[in-house]
Amino acid sequence: MKKGLALGDIELIWLNGGTFELDGGAMFGVVPKVLWSKKYPSNEENYIPMTASPILVKTPGPLIIIESGLGNKLTEKQKKIFRVRDEWSVPDDLRSLGIGREDIDVVVLTHYDFDHAGGVVMTDETGTPTLTFPRAKHIIQKKEWEDVLNPNKRSANTYWPINNELLRESRYLELLDGDSEITEGVKAIFTGGHNRGHQIVRIESQGQIAVHLGDLLPTHAHVNPLWIMAYDNFPLESIRLKEDIERQYISEGAWFTFYHDAFALACKFDEDGRVTDRVT
Repeated sequence: MKKGLALGDIELIWLNGGTFELDGGAMFGVVPKVLWSKKYPSNEENYIPMTASPILVKTPGPLIIIESGLGNKLTEKQKKIFRVRDEWSVPDDLRSLGIGREDIDVVVLTHYDFDHAGGVVMTDETGTPTLTFPRAKHIIQKKEWEDVLNPNKRSANTYWPINNELLRESRYLELLDGDSEITEGVKAIFTGGHNRGHQIVRIESQGQIAVHLGDLLPTHAHVNPLWIMAYDNFPLESIRLKEDIERQYISEGAWFTFYHDAFALACKFDEDGRVTDRVT
């Protein structure tokens, strides 16, 4: 049974978008290992377990997916480099819930790094690339898409053309220029920080709130605003954003949902950043 979280009339269900491993130092930047490893353990090679877990958002209206997982297009070499442990199985997970790929109405991507957007395009049983969610509107910030199409030397390593070519040529791409309500209770909010066009998702129903911060808060161990990834393109902006956003949503008693956390799907925190409740 898939793990979920009920928020009033809205239900969140985490899907298997693949698991992999990354260097703990890269994930925690300048934070000493003696500190971060107490909250998020590594193996003897300093690698930490990571998930790429899309969230199915079942609203009274549209079916929404936040992020898309690693996808099924990684080469054997790429799987080895990123130490992939579990393969992407999002279509099968949806099928087990009685949902087809064509039933998804909206896909929201916080940003277009390969580990978030790799599942936008899949190869079918014949090996042909196809949009994983062929009827879904794909929502991305305009600034992010500009950078996807014109990557710099750093971002070229994560914005892979294989993940955007079919979407670029389709009518299912919707570019936002700032905040936008996706449907009642679900809102995309522009932030920047991790990437120039990064966005987050706020979900609210019957007074219950969850917020998906994407790579601004990749795991529960990153709740300290100063604990940011070496992958962040605008580190000082990420710190400022985390301070402001966490303060707001902690005061609202919100759930913080995670895409990359191998130990928690969602958490609530107190004002000192201590976990007060979690979904695992």
